[in-house]
Amino acid sequence: MLATLVLVGSLAVATTAQDAARPDVLVADFEGDDYGGWKATGDAFGEAPARGTLPGQMPVEGYLGRGLVNSFRGGDDSTGELTSPPFKIERSHLNFLIGGGGWAGETCLDLLVDGRVVLTATGPNREPGGSERLRWLNWDVSDLQGKEATLRVVDRRKGGWGHVNVDHIVQTDAPRLARAASRSIVLEKRFLHIPVKTGATKHRARIVDEDWATLHEFEDWATLHEFDVELSAEPDFLAFVDLDAHRGKTLAFAVEELDDLKALEKLVQSDDVPDAASLYKESHRPQFHFTSRRGWLNDPNGLVWRDGEYHLFYQHNPYGWGWGNMHWGHAVSPDLVHWTELPIAIYPREYGDWAFSGSAVVDHGNTSGFGKDGQDPLVAAYTSTGRGECIVYSNDRGRTWTEFDGNPVVKHDGRDPRLFWHAPGKHWVMAVYSEGKDRQSIDFYTSPDLKAWTFASRSDGYYECPDIYELPVDGDPDNKLWVLSAADGQYRIGTFDGKAFTPTSGADKLTTFHGNYYAAQTYSDEPKGRRVQVGWGRGVEFPGSAFNQQMALPVELTLRTTEDGPRLFAEPVEELKSLRTGSRELGGETLEPGADNPLAGESGDLFEIEAEFRPGSAKFLEFNLRGTPLIYDVERQDVVCKQVRTFVPQVDGVVRLQVFVDRGSVEVFANRGRTMISVAAIPGDEDRSLGVAAEGGPVELEKLTVHALKSTWTSEPR
Repeated sequence: MLATLVLVGSLAVATTAQDAARPDVLVADFEGDDYGGWKATGDAFGEAPARGTLPGQMPVEGYLGRGLVNSFRGGDDSTGELTSPPFKIERSHLNFLIGGGGWAGETCLDLLVDGRVVLTATGPNREPGGSERLRWLNWDVSDLQGKEATLRVVDRRKGGWGHVNVDHIVQTDAPRLARAASRSIVLEKRFLHIPVKTGATKHRARIVDEDWATLHEFEDWATLHEFDVELSAEPDFLAFVDLDAHRGKTLAFAVEELDDLKALEKLVQSDDVPDAASLYKESHRPQFHFTSRRGWLNDPNGLVWRDGEYHLFYQHNPYGWGWGNMHWGHAVSPDLVHWTELPIAIYPREYGDWAFSGSAVVDHGNTSGFGKDGQDPLVAAYTSTGRGECIVYSNDRGRTWTEFDGNPVVKHDGRDPRLFWHAPGKHWVMAVYSEGKDRQSIDFYTSPDLKAWTFASRSDGYYECPDIYELPVDGDPDNKLWVLSAADGQYRIGTFDGKAFTPTSGADKLTTFHGNYYAAQTYSDEPKGRRVQVGWGRGVEFPGSAFNQQMALPVELTLRTTEDGPRLFAEPVEELKSLRTGSRELGGETLEPGADNPLAGESGDLFEIEAEFRPGSAKFLEFNLRGTPLIYDVERQDVVCKQVRTFVPQVDGVVRLQVFVDRGSVEVFANRGRTMISVAAIPGDEDRSLGVAAEGGPVELEKLTVHALKSTWTSEPR
């Protein structure tokens, strides 16, 4: 076989030349209704080939036809083997597609001769993230021609990437190799725009600073960034990467496998981000919820106030509409309402070692020694998926971050470290999600300096993204309790002695939050002494847009006495009132069934509605919020909005609702924050109306106020 390098302008492509006199021999393509003679054991493979992606699995790509071997049946804990009938090796090579887990001997395809494994291959993935894309591999079996062999697909692995995908096994004299391609770029401007098409084939790309004259040295290039991207010559949008630090250099944008070289021709340099003039003006862009300029966001990370700025770090895929490539995005705000997105704060150390969730604090007193010039540093903890819990620090207001030389500081099966200072004990605490056999927990570690950590205790029954904080009950500074929560928002109330949390609210967890709301975190060092929380509006999607997902509204948390004991309340922060541009009072009347809509004159894009009503003998009170129904079911005393139904009891015969309507969601705060609901709701472009109607009896509207709201993006982003 002769490997050659073909140069086309500024493009380079790896090709192969191979004489192929004999036709290929198909071993298996898994297109039938069963495995056609292959024998399955265990529960991983089922009785027939999979038809693509299985439930709970990331999208599977790169297989041929309609079927493939996919051992994700039942998830990553299923195991088994799939063995072929014997066949005679008649060609010099075996080509096949393989993906999934990269665990040698556990998620693999084996070639057996005389009952012995002579060749084996795995998928590429071992760390969270990655890609379900199958890629071509081949084995040189020229020395085995004429022998009888069998193939065995093996899944003996449980847990992350505990599965394997295989397709299209062919005997051939023409080994199929990945087709690599690269484009050389003399960097003259700050940003490189990357063409992305949501749903297109995902490619592993690298931006490198190296003399790339010979593609066979691909693995030795000095990599600046490496990521998966749905690269396309017909993009839906342009992602971008900030390369300002490398201006004047010659870089290469390299892809391991690419069919359409025109995609590389669509790479563009610019001194601004893509579509800067229309940014935040897109038709479905939320106008008072934070969204990233481009790409995916999820968990809020590192919520901290410092020097007049609220920092919002967040899980971010800057290169695509879907989840993946986890970085720490970064935005700041003077008031929790008006946000400025900054450059990415934390990049993955390398491909596959992603920057998962964590937290940030001001290290008052510089206990870590990371501070400079008498200034206390910002210190963040995050999960490096390839190493463990890691510490980074900043001495320039969070704009750049330096890794602690002693990373990882905690190594375990877990993620999402939450840092805070325990003043009575004069030490730092890390609350971090941990898991083991039949266990999900929040583990507590302590440290005097944010560098050396000691295990202290464990609280079972929580899943990822922990948060813990102390609040006064009914505002009484002499009566404080602690709240411990995880990603689903469910919490327990109790005491914390600096090392262990002891619940006092009972064994069952409590809840305030419902709907599209997940992984919420609270601010450290909040300047007004409040406990302010921001959650991810999980599942609030924006199809066809260059961005995806949003943060929920910031809320102030309080503990208040109820008939059931102290409970957590969440109300929108006062700063949101600054968005009101005009208000209309409509209360003080009785709404009869079939009566004219008292909100018929309201038309607009963004609203806040305050309602207090006595439902009396009515069956329902229904609001129409630009096409989204919000219903109070009087008999069951439930609020119903799309997929959410939750109990909201009348208080002295009255129900109080505060409702926010944006371009991607409806958020409801019931009975002064006793219950919060967040639902995904993109209104029709033509439906700008509001409505309210009673059914089954009259409803006394004690208060009904509609506030028109303005966008937070009232000026050009800085």
